[in-house]
Amino acid sequence: MGGIGLDTFGRLVRRTWPLAGLLALGACGGIESPVVASRTVPVEAPAAPSGDGTTLGTGSVKVALILPLSGPGAAVGAGLRNAAILALDESQSPDLKLLVKDDRGTPDGAREAAAAALAEGAELVIGPLFAATVQSAAATARPAGKPVIAFSTDAGVAARGVYLLSFLPQPEVDRVIDETTAAGRRSFVALIPETTYGSVVEAQFREAAARRGARVVAIERYPAGNPAAAVARIAPFVTGAAPQADALFLPDTPEGLSAAGAALARAGFNPARVKPVGTAVWNDPRVFALPAFQGGWFAAADPAGFTGFGQRYRARFGTDPVRVATLAYDAVSLAAALNRQYGSQRFADTTLTNPSGFAGIDGTFRFRPEGTSERTLAVFEIRAGGATIVRPASRALGPSGT
Repeated sequence: MGGIGLDTFGRLVRRTWPLAGLLALGACGGIESPVVASRTVPVEAPAAPSGDGTTLGTGSVKVALILPLSGPGAAVGAGLRNAAILALDESQSPDLKLLVKDDRGTPDGAREAAAAALAEGAELVIGPLFAATVQSAAATARPAGKPVIAFSTDAGVAARGVYLLSFLPQPEVDRVIDETTAAGRRSFVALIPETTYGSVVEAQFREAAARRGARVVAIERYPAGNPAAAVARIAPFVTGAAPQADALFLPDTPEGLSAAGAALARAGFNPARVKPVGTAVWNDPRVFALPAFQGGWFAAADPAGFTGFGQRYRARFGTDPVRVATLAYDAVSLAAALNRQYGSQRFADTTLTNPSGFAGIDGTFRFRPEGTSERTLAVFEIRAGGATIVRPASRALGPSGT
């Protein structure tokens, strides 16, 4: 997570495919949908409250699971750990032993956790959660030749061998801009909050618009929560009977969108003429109720996978999962599947960056060689207080960067 923060993640009886099926999902590899009942994964020794120093599973292949089980992010860390347990429950003889380490939500803790896990024979590190802890764990794991599959949303910590299995905003921007231009809307105004998240998505918006040959009429930035002056500056381009733009890109949180929506309404903005578009942070009932965003589009993971996952998680643990719990589930399921199919090359960089990708709870995903990830996403339209999928997520990813 890191620089972009928890709030940007949005708003995910299973088993992995048999050996021959890992790369048989059309053009993409796979971790398939649930079809069998679960079993209980043994936990070695009495588990400390934090889970630090425990193991999950009894397999011969050791994988580190580094999470904030105490300190900042402990509640999320506990949910990720539960999801890892569920993945082992539901995998087919995974032959994995997860070495659970508490990084305490700190860089020093992550470094210590990674060193301890490597000393115990870990071949792969799953986690940590925050950008700073990912950097520390990677600085220990990569010189030893061990890859990291982490959960930060800060693409700045990605690198070869440090792969981010997270809900990154860049694929969301690409997806919604691609879909908007394909629908014939090719002139954009962008209204960008002056936040870390805003800077990230603005850069991706510029790249996506250029790739699609779209015209960027204007880009205006505004202090978080105070969009009125910026809205006044873009009003000539997005209001009136014949606006110069036909789409408005506005990637902000529900709180920010409430203020922006009110300012747009006062300026005479009509979403029927200029389509509002955004990212998965729009996926919130507060946004669905805003008049200025009716008919707007945003890209996010199809919720069907998370719905099924949530039912199984509640049955196992008696509580609702955190939204990002699916990331740990998919990482552990992927480790099990790669171990079954690839033997000694199970966690090689070339294996992890297979361009066909893998199918997880939230859709197909793949790791790029530089460490970021791409995933299939649906496009939603806001209608009358809700959001409806208007373009389903595809099963396979297209060529990278297109």
